[in-house]
Amino acid sequence: MNRLAIWKIVGLFFAAACLPLAAASELEAVDGPNVRVMQHKDGSKTIFTRSPNNQVLTKKTYSNAGRLSLITVYRMDAGGNPIACKIYDGQKNELFKVRYGYRKTDGQLVMEEMFDSRVRRTNPKDPAEEMPVQVVRYVIDAQGKRSSPIVYNLLPGKTFEEIYGTSTSALETNPFQADPAGKPLNPRAKPVGGR
Repeated sequence: MNRLAIWKIVGLFFAAACLPLAAASELEAVDGPNVRVMQHKDGSKTIFTRSPNNQVLTKKTYSNAGRLSLITVYRMDAGGNPIACKIYDGQKNELFKVRYGYRKTDGQLVMEEMFDSRVRRTNPKDPAEEMPVQVVRYVIDAQGKRSSPIVYNLLPGKTFEEIYGTSTSALETNPFQADPAGKPLNPRAKPVGGR
């Protein structure tokens, strides 16, 4: 064999060997302070990724087969609370826009309004106003505890819960913040410089 043919064979061998490394999915290439992975009982995974300035939080949900099924991109305020989000399907088609409302007195989440991104629906009484397809309300009791979501579906057809898997898009917990007691999310985490 001539030298050129040998180099082509060697080159193809290395290219074939490196291809799986280059094609490593996002599920396997996760690390760092701005990424959190949640493994669910059914085998599916959720990957949370935040921007370095903490203004954007991206939630990607993968099926147990490793297929991307939903993407939720949250816009966060300075306190780490979502102020709005957009929800996409696995092919990155925008499905919903959501805005969140908080009580001024204590900053607790009390409302979500979800709008259909595919079809603009207007209020029949005021055509300039966009109408949500679902409204979620929360009642705060005297102890400051939030109720379960009270969901109002305003249009016929598939509900948000049938598409999204839950009745609300609100973050129950931010995976990058400590719990209310101030403990880190990872129970094995140690302070910087500690042993």
